[in-house]
Amino acid sequence: MARNFRSNRRLALAGTALAAICLIANNAWAQGAWPTKPVKIVVPFAPGGTTDILARAIAPELSKAFGQQFIVDNRAGAGGNVGAEVVAKSPGDGYTLLMGTVGTHGINRALYPKLSYDPIQDFVPITLVASVPNVMEMNADKARALGIHNVQDFLRHAKAHPGKLNMASSGNGTSIHLAGELFKHMTGVFMTHIPYRGSGPALLDLVAGNMDVMFDNLPSSMAQIKAGKLKPLAVTSAKRSAALPDVPTVEEAGGPALKGYEASSWFGLLAPAGTPADIVNRLQQESAKALASPAVKEKLLAQGAVPGGIAPGEFALMIADEHAKWAKVVKASGAKVD
Repeated sequence: MARNFRSNRRLALAGTALAAICLIANNAWAQGAWPTKPVKIVVPFAPGGTTDILARAIAPELSKAFGQQFIVDNRAGAGGNVGAEVVAKSPGDGYTLLMGTVGTHGINRALYPKLSYDPIQDFVPITLVASVPNVMEMNADKARALGIHNVQDFLRHAKAHPGKLNMASSGNGTSIHLAGELFKHMTGVFMTHIPYRGSGPALLDLVAGNMDVMFDNLPSSMAQIKAGKLKPLAVTSAKRSAALPDVPTVEEAGGPALKGYEASSWFGLLAPAGTPADIVNRLQQESAKALASPAVKEKLLAQGAVPGGIAPGEFALMIADEHAKWAKVVKASGAKVD
Protein backbone atom coordinates (compact mmCIF):
# COMPACT_ATOMS: atom_id res chain seq x y z
CA MET A 1 0.00 0.00 0.00
CA ALA A 2 2.83 2.35 0.97
CA ARG A 3 4.74 1.44 -2.18
CA ASN A 4 1.67 2.20 -4.32
CA PHE A 5 1.21 5.54 -2.53
CA ARG A 6 4.86 6.52 -3.07
CA SER A 7 4.63 5.40 -6.70
CA ASN A 8 1.46 7.39 -7.29
CA ARG A 9 2.98 10.41 -5.57
CA ARG A 10 6.08 10.23 -7.79
CA LEU A 11 3.83 10.01 -10.86
CA ALA A 12 1.83 13.04 -9.69
CA LEU A 13 5.01 15.04 -9.04
CA ALA A 14 6.39 14.00 -12.40
CA GLY A 15 3.17 15.05 -14.07
CA THR A 16 3.27 18.41 -12.29
CA ALA A 17 6.90 18.94 -13.30
CA LEU A 18 6.10 17.98 -16.89
CA ALA A 19 3.19 20.39 -16.94
CA ALA A 20 5.44 23.16 -15.60
CA ILE A 21 8.09 22.40 -18.22
CA CYS A 22 5.45 22.45 -20.94
CA LEU A 23 4.09 25.77 -19.63
CA ILE A 24 7.58 27.30 -19.66
CA ALA A 25 8.20 25.92 -23.13
CA ASN A 26 4.89 27.24 -24.39
CA ASN A 27 5.58 30.68 -22.92
CA ALA A 28 9.04 30.70 -24.47
CA TRP A 29 7.58 29.63 -27.81
CA ALA A 30 4.87 32.28 -27.58
CA GLN A 31 7.47 34.99 -26.92
CA GLY A 32 9.75 33.70 -29.65
CA ALA A 33 6.97 33.15 -32.22
CA TRP A 34 6.49 36.84 -32.98
CA PRO A 35 7.02 37.94 -35.68
CA THR A 36 5.93 35.20 -38.08
CA LYS A 37 5.15 37.63 -40.91
CA PRO A 38 6.26 41.10 -42.07
CA VAL A 39 5.78 44.05 -39.71
CA LYS A 40 4.49 47.39 -41.01
CA ILE A 41 5.89 50.73 -39.80
CA VAL A 42 3.38 53.44 -40.71
CA VAL A 43 4.96 56.80 -41.54
CA PRO A 44 2.21 59.45 -41.33
CA PHE A 45 3.87 61.69 -43.94
CA ALA A 46 4.96 61.50 -47.58
CA PRO A 47 8.33 59.99 -48.53
CA GLY A 48 11.44 62.16 -48.32
CA GLY A 49 10.88 63.86 -44.96
CA THR A 50 12.67 63.21 -41.68
CA THR A 51 9.97 60.85 -40.38
CA ASP A 52 10.41 58.74 -43.50
CA ILE A 53 14.23 58.94 -43.35
CA LEU A 54 14.34 57.72 -39.76
CA ALA A 55 11.85 54.91 -40.38
CA ARG A 56 13.94 53.70 -43.31
CA ALA A 57 17.09 53.87 -41.19
CA ILE A 58 15.69 51.68 -38.40
CA ALA A 59 13.56 49.26 -40.49
CA PRO A 60 16.46 47.25 -42.02
CA GLU A 61 18.08 46.88 -38.59
CA LEU A 62 14.87 45.49 -37.10
CA SER A 63 14.47 43.19 -40.12
CA LYS A 64 17.92 41.73 -39.41
CA ALA A 65 17.27 41.43 -35.68
CA PHE A 66 13.90 39.64 -35.97
CA GLY A 67 14.30 37.72 -39.23
CA GLN A 68 11.19 39.28 -40.78
CA GLN A 69 10.75 42.27 -43.06
CA PHE A 70 9.89 45.60 -41.40
CA ILE A 71 8.14 47.53 -44.19
CA VAL A 72 7.67 51.31 -44.28
CA ASP A 73 4.12 52.32 -45.23
CA ASN A 74 3.58 56.05 -45.97
CA ARG A 75 0.09 57.25 -45.01
CA ALA A 76 0.17 61.05 -45.35
CA GLY A 77 -2.52 63.57 -44.48
CA ALA A 78 -3.90 65.97 -41.87
CA GLY A 79 -0.61 66.77 -40.17
CA GLY A 80 0.08 63.09 -39.46
CA ASN A 81 -3.39 62.34 -38.14
CA VAL A 82 -4.36 60.00 -41.00
CA GLY A 83 -1.46 57.61 -40.41
CA ALA A 84 -1.77 57.83 -36.63
CA GLU A 85 -5.45 56.87 -36.83
CA VAL A 86 -4.60 53.85 -39.00
CA VAL A 87 -2.29 52.53 -36.29
CA ALA A 88 -4.58 53.47 -33.41
CA LYS A 89 -7.34 51.33 -34.94
CA SER A 90 -5.06 48.38 -35.78
CA PRO A 91 -4.88 45.21 -33.65
CA GLY A 92 -2.32 45.25 -30.85
CA ASP A 93 -0.50 42.22 -32.19
CA GLY A 94 2.89 43.73 -32.97
CA TYR A 95 2.42 43.76 -36.75
CA THR A 96 1.52 47.45 -37.17
CA LEU A 97 3.71 50.18 -35.66
CA LEU A 98 3.79 53.97 -35.95
CA MET A 99 6.74 56.27 -36.44
CA GLY A 100 5.16 58.94 -34.29
CA THR A 101 6.31 62.54 -34.10
CA VAL A 102 6.14 65.59 -31.90
CA GLY A 103 3.17 66.52 -34.12
CA THR A 104 1.11 63.34 -33.79
CA HIS A 105 1.89 62.89 -30.09
CA GLY A 106 2.74 66.36 -28.78
CA ILE A 107 1.16 69.15 -30.83
CA ASN A 108 -2.00 67.90 -32.53
CA ARG A 109 -4.04 67.36 -29.39
CA ALA A 110 -3.70 71.08 -28.61
CA LEU A 111 -4.10 72.25 -32.20
CA TYR A 112 -7.03 70.18 -33.49
CA PRO A 113 -10.44 70.62 -31.80
CA LYS A 114 -11.22 66.96 -32.50
CA LEU A 115 -8.80 64.11 -33.09
CA SER A 116 -9.81 60.72 -34.47
CA TYR A 117 -7.39 59.05 -32.04
CA ASP A 118 -6.17 59.57 -28.48
CA PRO A 119 -2.36 59.95 -28.50
CA ILE A 120 -2.14 58.59 -24.95
CA GLN A 121 -4.87 55.96 -24.59
CA ASP A 122 -4.65 54.46 -28.09
CA PHE A 123 -0.89 53.79 -28.10
CA VAL A 124 1.91 52.04 -26.25
CA PRO A 125 5.23 53.94 -26.46
CA ILE A 126 8.18 51.78 -27.53
CA THR A 127 11.18 54.10 -27.79
CA LEU A 128 12.44 57.48 -28.93
CA VAL A 129 14.25 57.01 -32.25
CA ALA A 130 15.80 60.47 -32.58
CA SER A 131 15.48 64.14 -31.67
CA VAL A 132 16.37 66.86 -34.17
CA PRO A 133 16.47 70.64 -34.48
CA ASN A 134 14.53 72.35 -37.22
CA VAL A 135 16.33 74.71 -39.58
CA MET A 136 15.04 78.05 -40.85
CA GLU A 137 16.04 78.07 -44.50
CA MET A 138 15.48 79.66 -47.90
CA ASN A 139 16.20 78.84 -51.50
CA ALA A 140 19.86 79.91 -51.77
CA ASP A 141 19.44 81.77 -55.08
CA LYS A 142 16.34 83.59 -53.88
CA ALA A 143 18.05 84.58 -50.61
CA ARG A 144 20.99 86.07 -52.53
CA ALA A 145 18.68 87.91 -54.93
CA LEU A 146 16.78 89.46 -52.01
CA GLY A 147 19.95 90.30 -50.08
CA ILE A 148 19.03 87.98 -47.21
CA HIS A 149 22.11 86.55 -45.50
CA ASN A 150 20.83 86.08 -41.93
CA VAL A 151 17.74 86.26 -39.72
CA GLN A 152 17.98 90.04 -39.28
CA ASP A 153 17.99 90.51 -43.07
CA PHE A 154 14.98 88.23 -43.30
CA LEU A 155 13.08 90.21 -40.68
CA ARG A 156 13.80 93.51 -42.42
CA HIS A 157 12.58 92.15 -45.74
CA ALA A 158 9.48 90.50 -44.24
CA LYS A 159 8.44 93.68 -42.44
CA ALA A 160 9.02 95.76 -45.57
CA HIS A 161 6.89 93.36 -47.64
CA PRO A 162 4.05 92.19 -45.34
CA GLY A 163 2.12 89.20 -46.63
CA LYS A 164 4.41 88.69 -49.63
CA LEU A 165 6.37 85.71 -48.26
CA ASN A 166 5.10 82.11 -48.35
CA MET A 167 6.05 79.70 -45.56
CA ALA A 168 6.01 76.03 -46.54
CA SER A 169 5.45 73.23 -44.03
CA SER A 170 4.98 69.47 -43.94
CA GLY A 171 1.37 69.94 -42.84
CA ASN A 172 -0.86 71.59 -40.28
CA GLY A 173 0.20 70.87 -36.72
CA THR A 174 3.68 69.60 -37.51
CA SER A 175 6.72 70.94 -35.69
CA ILE A 176 7.72 72.58 -38.99
CA HIS A 177 4.44 74.49 -39.02
CA LEU A 178 4.57 75.41 -35.33
CA ALA A 179 8.21 76.53 -35.50
CA GLY A 180 7.19 79.04 -38.16
CA GLU A 181 4.05 80.12 -36.32
CA LEU A 182 6.05 80.76 -33.15
CA PHE A 183 8.55 82.82 -35.18
CA LYS A 184 5.68 84.86 -36.66
CA HIS A 185 4.11 85.39 -33.25
CA MET A 186 7.31 86.53 -31.56
CA THR A 187 8.44 88.87 -34.36
CA GLY A 188 5.11 90.17 -35.61
CA VAL A 189 5.91 89.34 -39.25
CA PHE A 190 3.19 87.97 -41.49
CA MET A 191 3.84 85.03 -43.81
CA THR A 192 1.25 82.93 -45.63
CA HIS A 193 1.36 79.32 -44.45
CA ILE A 194 1.29 76.72 -47.24
CA PRO A 195 0.86 73.18 -45.81
CA TYR A 196 1.98 70.12 -47.79
CA ARG A 197 1.46 66.39 -47.22
CA GLY A 198 4.99 65.96 -45.94
CA SER A 199 8.40 67.58 -45.82
CA GLY A 200 9.52 65.96 -49.09
CA PRO A 201 7.01 67.70 -51.39
CA ALA A 202 7.42 71.00 -49.52
CA LEU A 203 11.20 70.85 -49.98
CA LEU A 204 10.81 70.23 -53.71
CA ASP A 205 8.93 73.51 -54.06
CA LEU A 206 11.37 75.35 -51.79
CA VAL A 207 14.35 74.14 -53.85
CA ALA A 208 12.48 75.07 -57.02
CA GLY A 209 12.01 78.60 -55.72
CA ASN A 210 8.22 78.35 -55.48
CA MET A 211 8.27 78.83 -51.71
CA ASP A 212 10.15 81.50 -49.74
CA VAL A 213 10.99 79.97 -46.37
CA MET A 214 10.64 76.75 -44.39
CA PHE A 215 11.44 75.61 -40.85
CA ASP A 216 12.25 72.04 -41.85
CA ASN A 217 13.55 69.17 -39.73
CA LEU A 218 17.31 69.27 -40.28
CA PRO A 219 17.88 65.67 -41.53
CA SER A 220 15.54 66.00 -44.52
CA SER A 221 17.18 69.28 -45.57
CA MET A 222 20.82 68.40 -44.93
CA ALA A 223 21.58 67.09 -48.43
CA GLN A 224 20.21 70.23 -50.11
CA ILE A 225 22.05 72.47 -47.65
CA LYS A 226 25.33 70.67 -48.37
CA ALA A 227 24.64 70.94 -52.09
CA GLY A 228 24.28 74.72 -51.73
CA LYS A 229 20.68 74.77 -52.90
CA LEU A 230 19.26 75.84 -49.53
CA LYS A 231 20.55 78.67 -47.34
CA PRO A 232 20.29 77.87 -43.59
CA LEU A 233 19.61 81.03 -41.61
CA ALA A 234 19.30 79.49 -38.12
CA VAL A 235 18.45 76.32 -36.20
CA THR A 236 15.42 76.29 -33.93
CA SER A 237 17.01 74.43 -31.00
CA ALA A 238 18.30 76.02 -27.78
CA LYS A 239 21.87 75.10 -28.78
CA ARG A 240 23.65 74.96 -32.13
CA SER A 241 23.62 71.68 -34.01
CA ALA A 242 26.88 69.72 -34.20
CA ALA A 243 25.98 68.97 -37.82
CA LEU A 244 25.87 72.72 -38.66
CA PRO A 245 28.16 74.31 -36.05
CA ASP A 246 28.50 77.61 -37.94
CA VAL A 247 24.75 78.20 -38.14
CA PRO A 248 23.40 80.19 -35.16
CA THR A 249 20.24 79.44 -33.22
CA VAL A 250 17.14 81.54 -33.91
CA GLU A 251 17.55 83.09 -30.48
CA GLU A 252 21.18 84.02 -31.18
CA ALA A 253 20.46 85.47 -34.59
CA GLY A 254 17.11 87.08 -33.95
CA GLY A 255 17.83 89.62 -31.25
CA PRO A 256 15.59 90.57 -28.29
CA ALA A 257 12.33 89.73 -30.11
CA LEU A 258 13.32 86.06 -30.33
CA LYS A 259 14.78 85.59 -26.87
CA GLY A 260 13.71 82.18 -25.53
CA TYR A 261 12.71 80.84 -28.95
CA GLU A 262 12.94 77.03 -29.19
CA ALA A 263 11.00 74.54 -31.33
CA SER A 264 12.75 71.21 -31.79
CA SER A 265 11.35 67.90 -33.02
CA TRP A 266 11.40 64.23 -32.06
CA PHE A 267 10.40 60.92 -33.62
CA GLY A 268 9.65 57.58 -31.98
CA LEU A 269 8.15 54.12 -32.40
CA LEU A 270 4.72 53.39 -30.92
CA ALA A 271 2.35 50.40 -31.07
CA PRO A 272 -1.45 50.16 -30.78
CA ALA A 273 -2.85 49.86 -27.26
CA GLY A 274 -2.97 46.26 -26.09
CA THR A 275 0.30 45.20 -27.71
CA PRO A 276 1.93 42.60 -25.40
CA ALA A 277 4.66 43.95 -23.13
CA ASP A 278 7.17 41.31 -24.25
CA ILE A 279 6.85 42.46 -27.88
CA VAL A 280 7.19 46.12 -26.86
CA ASN A 281 10.26 45.37 -24.77
CA ARG A 282 11.92 43.31 -27.51
CA LEU A 283 11.31 46.09 -30.04
CA GLN A 284 12.79 48.66 -27.68
CA GLN A 285 15.86 46.55 -26.95
CA GLU A 286 16.63 45.85 -30.60
CA SER A 287 15.95 49.47 -31.58
CA ALA A 288 18.33 50.68 -28.87
CA LYS A 289 21.02 48.29 -30.11
CA ALA A 290 20.58 49.51 -33.67
CA LEU A 291 20.64 53.19 -32.70
CA ALA A 292 23.82 52.63 -30.66
CA SER A 293 25.61 50.81 -33.49
CA PRO A 294 28.41 52.90 -35.05
CA ALA A 295 26.98 52.74 -38.58
CA VAL A 296 23.47 53.95 -37.68
CA LYS A 297 24.65 56.41 -35.03
CA GLU A 298 27.16 58.10 -37.33
CA LYS A 299 24.63 58.27 -40.16
CA LEU A 300 22.01 59.99 -37.99
CA LEU A 301 24.48 62.40 -36.36
CA ALA A 302 25.79 63.45 -39.77
CA GLN A 303 22.23 64.39 -40.74
CA GLY A 304 21.69 66.41 -37.57
CA ALA A 305 19.65 63.80 -35.66
CA VAL A 306 20.54 62.68 -32.13
CA PRO A 307 19.81 58.93 -31.70
CA GLY A 308 17.46 57.81 -28.92
CA GLY A 309 16.73 54.31 -27.59
CA ILE A 310 15.14 55.07 -24.19
CA ALA A 311 12.91 52.58 -22.35
CA PRO A 312 9.12 52.55 -22.95
CA GLY A 313 8.32 54.03 -19.54
CA GLU A 314 10.73 56.92 -20.03
CA PHE A 315 9.32 57.57 -23.50
CA ALA A 316 5.79 57.63 -22.06
CA LEU A 317 6.82 60.30 -19.53
CA MET A 318 8.47 62.31 -22.27
CA ILE A 319 5.28 62.27 -24.36
CA ALA A 320 3.25 63.47 -21.38
CA ASP A 321 5.68 66.37 -20.88
CA GLU A 322 5.52 67.23 -24.59
CA HIS A 323 1.73 67.57 -24.42
CA ALA A 324 2.04 70.20 -21.71
CA LYS A 325 4.89 72.05 -23.47
CA TRP A 326 3.26 72.26 -26.90
CA ALA A 327 -0.14 73.25 -25.57
CA LYS A 328 1.56 76.42 -24.30
CA VAL A 329 3.34 76.96 -27.63
CA VAL A 330 0.11 76.55 -29.62
CA LYS A 331 -1.66 79.04 -27.35
CA ALA A 332 1.21 81.55 -27.42
CA SER A 333 1.66 81.33 -31.19
CA GLY A 334 -2.03 81.68 -31.95
CA ALA A 335 -1.66 78.86 -34.49
CA LYS A 336 -4.82 77.70 -36.22
CA VAL A 337 -5.62 74.70 -38.39
CA ASP A 338 -6.23 76.23 -41.80
